[in-house]
Amino acid sequence: MLLKFAYQDFLEDRKFKNTTKTNIRNYEIILGEFINYCISNEILNVEDITTSHIRQYLVECQQKGNKAGTINTKLLRIRAFFNYCVESEYIKSNPAKKIKRLKEDVKINVFTDEQIQQMLAYYRRLKTRDKSYFAYRDYMIIVTLLGTGLRRGEIINLKWSDVDFQNLSISVFGKSRRKESIPITEKLAKELATYKVFCERYWKNLSEYVFVDRKNQKMTENALTIVFQNLARKMNFKDVRVSCHTFRHTFCHKLAMSGMSAFAIQKLMRHQNINVTMRYVAMWGNDLREQNDKFNPLNNLDI
Repeated sequence: MLLKFAYQDFLEDRKFKNTTKTNIRNYEIILGEFINYCISNEILNVEDITTSHIRQYLVECQQKGNKAGTINTKLLRIRAFFNYCVESEYIKSNPAKKIKRLKEDVKINVFTDEQIQQMLAYYRRLKTRDKSYFAYRDYMIIVTLLGTGLRRGEIINLKWSDVDFQNLSISVFGKSRRKESIPITEKLAKELATYKVFCERYWKNLSEYVFVDRKNQKMTENALTIVFQNLARKMNFKDVRVSCHTFRHTFCHKLAMSGMSAFAIQKLMRHQNINVTMRYVAMWGNDLREQNDKFNPLNNLDI
């Protein structure tokens, strides 16, 4: 079968299976590059692609500066495509199956307490000085992220109907497209309730979405990205990227440093596999060691 037709069939299959728009876009970009590579090398049929072709493509990506994490992501998308081709009986076996993932040097940066205070203080000043909705909105976005660890898509899709002020919980559609409920602190609930009153007065007609744009409509992912880009320019942090994911990692880091069990962290982070949680916890082993050195009970005993 012609490669370009198999590629289109695969994308249609993902859409039919209700894959998220973000994942569809990732497939179009990442897998599209591989398809173009094959066609440019005169490999036109699915059944003509070999393990060597895929490995050579990934080697060339590596030579262009792609890091291990990027290579592994590309391999994952290519494998998914060929799994579909096997299921559709275009080919008998997956040529990407035998290619192993690269080892990644994983280092996840998180915000320090000082950086968090700087960001909050910046927005508090804006709120007091300008009394604008957008200063308050952006302040509440980072407060909510720090208090829940929500993902980018979850924060912009959050509705007032998802916030249960009485039972102190928030409902979100997670990565698995399932509705999940997560607890929130009384402190965050009070912050959100006060913000809601402000929104009602500012907009007159309260939107169903918690965070909205200038037209009182749901924020786009691009609008949220711009919020973080503007904040990054103001803060000028040298060692950490200002992004939704960094706030999520900071939330996870704080939980781990507090001594919370990996099982409890998994539930709050909504990781499907506890191994993902354990990988994060393991990365902060040095921090845990420092905390142990500082607060260990033996420090104050004469032995």
